[in-house]
Amino acid sequence: MAKDGRALREEAAAAVAAGKHKRALAAYTELERLEANDAQWPKRAGETYRRLGNLSNAMKLRRTLNRRGSIFQSTSDTEVIIHLVATSNRANMLDRLTDALKQVEGAYSLVVLTDEGLVACRDPLGIRPLVMGKLGEATIFASETVALDVIGASFVRDVDPGELILVNDGGIRSFRPFEKVAPRPCIFEHVYFSRPVSVVDGTSVYEVRKNIGAWLAREAPVEADLVVPVPDSGVPAALGYSQESGIPFELGIIRSHYVGRTFIQPSQEVRHLGVKLKHNANSALIRGKRIVLIDDSIVRGTTSVKIVQMMRDAGAHEVHMRIASPPTKFSCFYGVDTPERAKLLAAQMNVEAMRDYINADSLAFISIDGLYRALGQERDGNQPQRCDACFTGDYPTQLTDLTEADPDASLALVAAR
Repeated sequence: MAKDGRALREEAAAAVAAGKHKRALAAYTELERLEANDAQWPKRAGETYRRLGNLSNAMKLRRTLNRRGSIFQSTSDTEVIIHLVATSNRANMLDRLTDALKQVEGAYSLVVLTDEGLVACRDPLGIRPLVMGKLGEATIFASETVALDVIGASFVRDVDPGELILVNDGGIRSFRPFEKVAPRPCIFEHVYFSRPVSVVDGTSVYEVRKNIGAWLAREAPVEADLVVPVPDSGVPAALGYSQESGIPFELGIIRSHYVGRTFIQPSQEVRHLGVKLKHNANSALIRGKRIVLIDDSIVRGTTSVKIVQMMRDAGAHEVHMRIASPPTKFSCFYGVDTPERAKLLAAQMNVEAMRDYINADSLAFISIDGLYRALGQERDGNQPQRCDACFTGDYPTQLTDLTEADPDASLALVAAR
């Protein structure tokens, strides 16, 4: 059955139900492209694909497949995998899928429904998460444990990096067809991407974010009257900062839950409007106080500028900004919707210039070592235990589409996904 608009709507609705609105956005974007072209995805009969993450050599593979006669109807990385499977000369579905995945680079958690059973696999580095659960006799796969909670399923275990699982009437079988490498799970899952109630790689996201706030308080203390989170993503870190510093925690900003995330909006004007609609100052609490604002990250800086000004307009005496991640200096090519590097504030300015830009009295970020310590680890500078490329530029895979083509064109295409 071809993947049409109805299938994409169902995919997006499922992502929303699991709390993955950014991932649903990708499905809705692809739906618009498909409907605009009145196109159908080429597929082998009886196969349905769902993927999380981005490939870093998708465009090179696409060019190769085009030369072999493959016709693409979308810009999705999933369609590249589909064509690789369709053109493989291996005998059975599992071998064809393995053959296809050995040709790709980057991050993926993939679930494929086939005539031979349900197949789930995670890239060898384990950059993107994937968990297995049970609901009665049914086996469930999801990107986060919170999705299992929503449907009443029980958590069984994480799918290991490089593992391929086949579920059918014969039971559950595990295969490890890829060369074993040291895993590099995405550290940004703990900073922002995952839901706070999820457990990622055996660790509570909520507790990690509180730990990040505590480490931030040790590394960047400041005299203040109130710790105020930028809701909702800054709340756990603000609690940790408050508990470690002894400065009272208060909700100095009230968020409207009818407005979505702003940093992924398509234009600066829409992002500005979104910030105004999304957040409102608790003026009676803020007036005359020295405020420590806690946020998870600074990407473009749009939200930070507006939030700091909002605090000043509400009468704050001082506004200090503390960020629960290191400066985001590099683009992500593995599935997090950060823009091209030229639009990342930390890639263009040092911390003091950023402080001046957002008009804060002080600005500080947790260090990369502090972030690892919040996860209970010491960072190995020679071989980092996690993908932290958005902070360090240490990418765990080759960026083939950037290095083997025009960098500006490739970056624009990748960032447009």
